[in-house]
Amino acid sequence: MTFRALVRKYFLVSVGAVMQGFAMGVFLFPNFIPSGGGAGLTVLLNYWMDIPISIALWLVNSSMLLFAVHYLGGMSALGTLLGITITSISVNIFNVYLESPFSNVWIDLFFGSLFFGTGVSILLRQGVSNGGVGVIALIIAKYRRVNPSKPLFWINGFIFLITAYAIAWEIVVQALICQWMSTRTIGWLYTVPRPKNILTFDFIWRKK
Repeated sequence: MTFRALVRKYFLVSVGAVMQGFAMGVFLFPNFIPSGGGAGLTVLLNYWMDIPISIALWLVNSSMLLFAVHYLGGMSALGTLLGITITSISVNIFNVYLESPFSNVWIDLFFGSLFFGTGVSILLRQGVSNGGVGVIALIIAKYRRVNPSKPLFWINGFIFLITAYAIAWEIVVQALICQWMSTRTIGWLYTVPRPKNILTFDFIWRKK
């Protein structure tokens, strides 16, 4: 991979991660809506084993990164680590300094799912997962040659059902709607033809 392509790749990874963090920090987490299966596993570890949320989240994402290194290669794992780090920082910043302009959880759910799905699709198009079970979905997509939105929806849905059964059934409704909307967004954007000369830094690299 050329230096130019590498810069473009990690710029887009950063954009996708920030957008994902924006969706979580402004629309989803303030309403206690799980954004994915990784968040569900984190909640279960905290509920069953009394592991602090921050440590549980690290355990889930770090264990998935091991799969990324083995099945997807070091570059994908590095991109995933970058995405996870930027997303975590973005969540904290947006959660502290921004709040949703709406006072309705369903409107927040709609926009949160839309932004979340857009951010994740940008990551997946760069061969990078959004952490958590997104790694497993990307592995399945790579080896089975399917759109990653499909395994992502079914894996997350299964984890949400377990979480709802263990804690509260109210969680699963909004979580599944979020997953359905975000994975539909991912599925559509993932298959959109790649635009030329957009976000490619041609204005920097073009020869005079």
